[in-house]
Amino acid sequence: MTAYKTASAIAGYKKITPSIKHTAEIRIGVPRSIPADAGCVGVPVGIDGAIPRQLGLDRATMVASGFDGKVGQTMVLPRSDGPTIVAIGIGEVDELDAAKLRDAAAAFARAVGKHSRLCTTLADVPNVPPEVAGQAIIEGMLLARYRFDSLKQETLGPRLTDLSLVAGSKRADAVSEGAERGRLMAAAAKFARDLTNTPPAYLTARRMAEVAAAIAADRGLGVEVFDEEALTRLGCGGLLGVNAGSVEPPRMVKLTYRPKTSSGRNAKAAGHLAMVGKGITYDSGGINLKPGDSMHGLMKMDMAGAAAVLSAMSSLSTLGCPTAVTGYLMCTDNMPSGSAMKMGDVLTIHGGKTIEVLNTDAEGRLILADGIVLAVEEQPDALVTIATLTGACLRALGDQIAGVLSNSQGFADQVMTSSQNTDELVWQLPLEKRYRKQLDSNIADMKNIGAESPGTITAALFLAEFVGKVPWAHLDICGTMYADEDESWRPKGATGFGTRLLIDLAMNFTPPASRV
Repeated sequence: MTAYKTASAIAGYKKITPSIKHTAEIRIGVPRSIPADAGCVGVPVGIDGAIPRQLGLDRATMVASGFDGKVGQTMVLPRSDGPTIVAIGIGEVDELDAAKLRDAAAAFARAVGKHSRLCTTLADVPNVPPEVAGQAIIEGMLLARYRFDSLKQETLGPRLTDLSLVAGSKRADAVSEGAERGRLMAAAAKFARDLTNTPPAYLTARRMAEVAAAIAADRGLGVEVFDEEALTRLGCGGLLGVNAGSVEPPRMVKLTYRPKTSSGRNAKAAGHLAMVGKGITYDSGGINLKPGDSMHGLMKMDMAGAAAVLSAMSSLSTLGCPTAVTGYLMCTDNMPSGSAMKMGDVLTIHGGKTIEVLNTDAEGRLILADGIVLAVEEQPDALVTIATLTGACLRALGDQIAGVLSNSQGFADQVMTSSQNTDELVWQLPLEKRYRKQLDSNIADMKNIGAESPGTITAALFLAEFVGKVPWAHLDICGTMYADEDESWRPKGATGFGTRLLIDLAMNFTPPASRV
């Protein structure tokens, strides 16, 4: 093993995923008034109405300085004899919701990036329930201040240590409860970012399985790791075929969460939800080698779907999720070599369906197929797949919105509700069966690619062939896995998209009324 793979930065899973430990150590308080030792205080200001007196300014002066109270605006007012005061824009007060409050909190946290102890009165804003406000504010501040600096000799600025959300006595308990939930949600998303930002030589399929096993032991999850020999016995030809060109062996990780009673016994679950995540730890394209453009440089992030599943499941026990959840992480890299799968090869997916490979860079659907069939065999009430699957989705929806396709409108609606709850936006695309004929093969049951233009739809139609009658939704997160620059609570680099959405989906899951 080469030296760069054994550096101290990867001595343990907490070394390459430090966000879990750091987020747990942040002190969060809900005082009734601004603490006397507060070093920095954020104060909400709408686009109309009275200006809080602690700002010491009138609206005309603030507007003249470029601040008119829009969501995302801030004005920092240093004081020589007291805490720094920050005006935080919240827009129209009557239109304020969790998403805007999260954005406002993120803007505040970014504006005072050199401060480690933050205090704000945002939690006392009207029109947002206190528990929702507490969660959104903590998520906004923690996610905005995320930085991946595990491989740097110096950290990227001071880390947060203390967060105070000032709230009146009638709201304080609910704000506190929401804030703790926000901490857990943010920790999971930051964990997914850590994994997705990690270089491919540091996070191989084997290493991903080790991290998953360590997390499972720490969070009370059941875990099974399937190596190359076990995958061969299972007949997982999709995962093995994609892995054929690599010197690194593949891994499939099965995680199980079951709700418990307060005494530690198994509780009756509200339903059974399965999740399958794409874990391509580096995607060269295989024999169909990708061009040397900027997207090639991001292909360490092609495991963002598996990262979202693992990170979401890491929080379920602490959150007391009422739903039973089974997760599959399908992990390998996709490399060109003399042993790599070739165009024209035929792979046999677990369960027997044969696939003619006509593009080795359409590999994500091949590994997901094995996981889907295994998940379906357990007869879950619903199944969700999440993957950085198609560039077509990025071209259609950009980098702010993921695609969702489904064979069950009832389940798709649950996914879209969770999208709104978390501000991880999705747009439903049609699972249009008239494109299915593009996947017909002359020599196998199917081929792995259709025409270029409807690529997101044909990729989902491919996956649908393995779902059977289980209600299923697919999240294509190709565009949303990465941010080019800091924006609100989304940092430059890996976004962790889908993690909070999956948590919310599991926490609020209701088995669809009937199977497809």
